[in-house]
Amino acid sequence: MSNTNAAVSVNAYGVNQSQITVQATDGACNVWVLTPQREGKWPGVIFYMDAFGIRPAMIQMASHVASQGYVVLLADLYYGLGAYGPLDPKEVLKGDFRATVGPMMASTDNHKAAGDTAALLAYLDSRDDVKGDKVGTVGFCMGGGMALTAAAWYPDRVSAAASFHGGNLATDLPTSPHLQLPKVKAEVLIAAADQDHSYPPEMAQRFDAALTEAGVKHKSELYEGKMHGWMKPDMPVFDAPAAERGWNELFALYARTLG
Repeated sequence: MSNTNAAVSVNAYGVNQSQITVQATDGACNVWVLTPQREGKWPGVIFYMDAFGIRPAMIQMASHVASQGYVVLLADLYYGLGAYGPLDPKEVLKGDFRATVGPMMASTDNHKAAGDTAALLAYLDSRDDVKGDKVGTVGFCMGGGMALTAAAWYPDRVSAAASFHGGNLATDLPTSPHLQLPKVKAEVLIAAADQDHSYPPEMAQRFDAALTEAGVKHKSELYEGKMHGWMKPDMPVFDAPAAERGWNELFALYARTLG
């Protein structure tokens, strides 16, 4: 299933880091494993990347979660593409974003990522430093819908799911996350930007109505004056105070649900 004896080192963000490979739906998937430096047993968290893929900013963000006392898995969901990047969002956004990132995004979707999550859960189950069998999920941009879909596919495993500036959460596509909400048992956090073309007000209303109709315990927050991607430190729209607010909300959610 995976290389559980991968070399562990302390990364630039002050947490233990190793890299493993798991057998995902369509082949070998590289996974970064981030854990606290101190000894202990920690709840598991699955971190779903954005459309720009694995790069230092994603590892930094996943490390920040790990530093709070979690075993965090950051999977390269573009594993079917072979080598790429790392991409610099600021440079990509100067050109044709869709031409660069569109083919990469087309290699996965919410359901495929949820299918790949089975291998990540199995890996967490194999570790002796993981506390309990309940996990949290979190996703950013493209990863937001994946984190929510995983909560629906594995309702007895995922007790908390968070989406930050997740786009296309309530569309007419069969992979739309709002269609999966009746299966969700997790507590859900939705953090949205009020200037986000991928999650306009009418979509937010549709998604919030679906949450309520499904009886999902949730908190939906609108970050006024913020743009899609404000949580990510390598984005031109990064907003440090708003990001701190987002992290505090995420860690409060995990404290309530994961311990």
